[in-house]
Parts: sequence; structure tokens; C-alpha cells
Amino acid sequence: MKAVKIRGVELGFGVPKTIVPIVAKTREAILEKAAEINQLPVDLVEWRADFYEGLFNAPVMLETLKALRSALGNTPILFTIRTKPEGGEVAPSFEDYANTNIAVAKSGNADLVDVEMFWGNTDWNAPASAVSKKLVDDIHSAGCLVVGSRHDFSATPSQAEMVATLRNQQSAGADIPKAAVMPKTKGDVLTVLDASYEFASKYADRPFLTISMGPKGMMSRVACELSGSCMTFGAAGQASAPGQMQVGELKGLLELVHRAQQE
Repeated sequence: MKAVKIRGVELGFGVPKTIVPIVAKTREAILEKAAEINQLPVDLVEWRADFYEGLFNAPVMLETLKALRSALGNTPILFTIRTKPEGGEVAPSFEDYANTNIAVAKSGNADLVDVEMFWGNTDWNAPASAVSKKLVDDIHSAGCLVVGSRHDFSATPSQAEMVATLRNQQSAGADIPKAAVMPKTKGDVLTVLDASYEFASKYADRPFLTISMGPKGMMSRVACELSGSCMTFGAAGQASAPGQMQVGELKGLLELVHRAQQE
């Protein structure tokens, strides 16, 4: 597997990396949260820009991103607009979604951009949408990496479907494929771990990310090194998805699991 290295953070090898979301609505609150995060054991920061009140005012949004880049120093930034169909806060047209993500990529102030890879398609076996694939290409042309994404906040698809969606994201050019689903049973959590392990051992040629959300799925955030997932989301106060634990606790558990694998 080829590692992805961003500002000195290597994804795909060693201890899985921690990523913390910022979900504030205002510039002031975003920068306050950045200052708080700087005091925590965080490897990457995700700006969940769908929470931001100035998201689709391009000059305002890009200026806030620039300020966030300055506030976080060398910590890598993942820029994410999570849409309502995938559990987010906004329901933009694809044109607005794409144009905003491309502008961010061109700014040079984000290191990764999240792309929802199956725009308008709910079939977990389907290939990436043509418009999403083009957006991946456009973001790459702007010099930025892509975290592909697929979410289901209501259920856990089958193991075969999750492996298929990760393979399809990889084929469409996502630098880090991602699948996040909601478990209804403990068995659903094991299904996610099994799908992750199958993808890692048979198909993955790059780092990827899998999550079983909610309290039931918390173990998937700790066991990601065993299943092959390269990083996991923790919280600094307010969480962006159900089941996130505070990043300090998460970091300690990830390092404990990693040490056990070396013995």
C-alpha cells in the first residue's frame, strides 16, 4: 500500500491518525476552536464547512479558511461540505458544491477536500457518479488531495456492498476512500470491520477510512489499525457525528493497540 504524506503526517502506516472536526457557525468560533485544538494531540483537522454561516459567500469563506490555515500552523486541513442526503447541514446544487470545493483546492489553504462520490445515487454497488469523478479530477488539477466519502446514517450495508463502494471510490481516483455507516446491532459493527479488513488485504493500494458510527460502533474507532483503516475521528468538545470520543482518550487507546501489535 502506498502511504499518503501530508505536512509530515503519514497516512497508511504506524499508529492510525486522529482527525478532529470544527463544526462552528461563525469565523470567531471557528478560530477559537482552532486555538483549543492546538493544545490537543491532533494529527489532522476537518473543517465541516456545512455548519459555517458564510459557506457560499466565496470571498468570506476563503478568507476564513486562510485565517484557519494560519491559526493551525502546519496541521493538515480537510475541507468538508457534508450535504443533507449524507447527514450534513446543507442541500446545495451540485454546481455550487463543486465550485466551492474547487475554489478551496485552488486556494492552497486546505490539504484535502472531501468529495461525496456517489452524488444522486443510493446504490452501494454502483460506480462513482460521473459528476463526482470529474470533481475529483478538477480538485487534483488544482493540486489538492481528495477524501472520497459515502455515508449511511440509517443502517449498515452488507460486507460486499461496503467493499464495493471502497473499490469504486479507489477506481474513481479518491486518494483516501471513506465509508461511514450506522449499526443497529453488534454484528453490524463486525460487518464493518470485516469489510475493512477484506478491502485492506485484497484490494487497497492506498490508505482508506471506515467507521461504524454511534455508541455501538465506538469500537471501530479504536480497532481501526486491526481492520486497516488509516485514521479515525475524535472530538474536541462538540462531535460532528454520533459515537465520537474525546480525542485525548482516543489517541491513548490507538497508541495502546499499536504497541500491542508490536509485541
